[in-house]
Amino acid sequence: MSYLDHIQRCHHYLPEQFLPFYINGQCFGLTHKTHITHLLNWPTVFDADAKGLYLNPDLNTPEARTQAIASIMWELHQQGVIDSWVGERYSVSQVFQGPSMMLIERAAVAFLGVRGYGIHVNGLVQKSDGIYVWVGVRSKSKPFWPGMLDQVVAGGQPEGISPMQNLIKEAAEEAAIPKAIAETATAQGELYYCTATSRGIHNDGIFVYDLWLDEDFTPYNTDGEVESFQLLPIQEVAQIVENSSQFKENCNLVNIDLLLRLGVIDKTHPDYEAIKQTLYSSPLALNN
Repeated sequence: MSYLDHIQRCHHYLPEQFLPFYINGQCFGLTHKTHITHLLNWPTVFDADAKGLYLNPDLNTPEARTQAIASIMWELHQQGVIDSWVGERYSVSQVFQGPSMMLIERAAVAFLGVRGYGIHVNGLVQKSDGIYVWVGVRSKSKPFWPGMLDQVVAGGQPEGISPMQNLIKEAAEEAAIPKAIAETATAQGELYYCTATSRGIHNDGIFVYDLWLDEDFTPYNTDGEVESFQLLPIQEVAQIVENSSQFKENCNLVNIDLLLRLGVIDKTHPDYEAIKQTLYSSPLALNN
C-alpha cells in the first residue's frame, strides 16, 4: 500500500453500474442497478429507465417522501437486501444542510447512493519528544471493519444536529471525553470521497477536527464500539498508513490530511503533489 493507494481506493466506482437518482427532476445520488431492481417492486413510488431512477412526483412534500421511503427501506432490511439498521435519520439534499427532500434511515444512504456526511476527530497530544495521536481499535463485534484502526472519535452526521453537537455526543459515547474538552476541537476542513462497496456507493463528506488533549488524559470507550485506544507517535501513524491497511479506509484520508498539515508528508515525498491533488479533490458532481 501507499498513501496514493489509500486515496484511490476511496475514489473508485464503475459508473456503468449506477444510474442517477432523480427527485423532482434533480439528481440526488447514484443508485446501483441491482438495487433499482428491488426498488421497482414498488411502482407507485419508484420508476426507472435507461437514464435514471425516479421518485414518483406525486410525492410532492418532504413528509410524503419520507413516509413512503421509510416503509420500503424497512421491508428491504427485513428481506436482508439492506444488511443493517441504525435507527438514525439522514437528510437527503444536494449539499450539506441544503434544502431537504426527505429523511431516510442511515443504512439506506449508500443503498440509494445519496450523499452522506460524518465527523472524524484527530486526538492529538504534544509531548516533549513530538506529537502523538490517539488511535481507536474498533470492536471485533462491529458488523463493518471489525478490529481495524480508527480515529479517536468518528461518527455519521444525522439530521437535526450540527457537526459540533455531533462531535460532542460522539466524543462522550466513544471516548468518554467531557463536553468542556470536546468543544475545544477545531474544524480543519472537509474531505470528500466516492467509492462503491457491496452496500452501494458512498458519496460522502468528512468534517475533520483536531482535538488537542492533555498528556495525562486517557480516553476510554462507553458504548462498546471501541475495543481499546493506543497513543502512537505521529511518525508511527505515518508508517502504518503508508505500509499497511490497518486503518478503516476513510480514516486513511483523515490521517493523510493530518500528516500533510503537520508536515510529516512534505515536498520531499515523491508523490507529494499527486497526494494533495487527489486527496483534496472536489465532491462528485451530481448531474441534473
